[in-house]
Amino acid sequence: MRKNALVSRITEMEGRFDGVSRRLDALEEALTGLEALNEDIEALEGYMSSGQWLKDFEADEAGKVPQDVKRGVLSEDGLYDLLERVRSLREQVPSLRSE
Repeated sequence: MRKNALVSRITEMEGRFDGVSRRLDALEEALTGLEALNEDIEALEGYMSSGQWLKDFEADEAGKVPQDVKRGVLSEDGLYDLLERVRSLREQVPSLRSE
């Protein structure tokens, strides 16, 4: 076996090893962050299902919410789509499911 082929192979595999390690570290960090969001997610789910979201949406439509108030949560599809993304991730990663 030629030394150059040996070094080349080890160098290539080391690069792959480092890349996978970095990506796994980032993924683990992201999953920990998602788990910490459960309280916020539950609050948003409750807001949407309680009927309060609809009341707030109607108030906004009637011009009762000041124009300078950020209200992306009241967009017709925004909150639903966000919660669907959460559900999709929870299906893909069972450890993210709330108890």
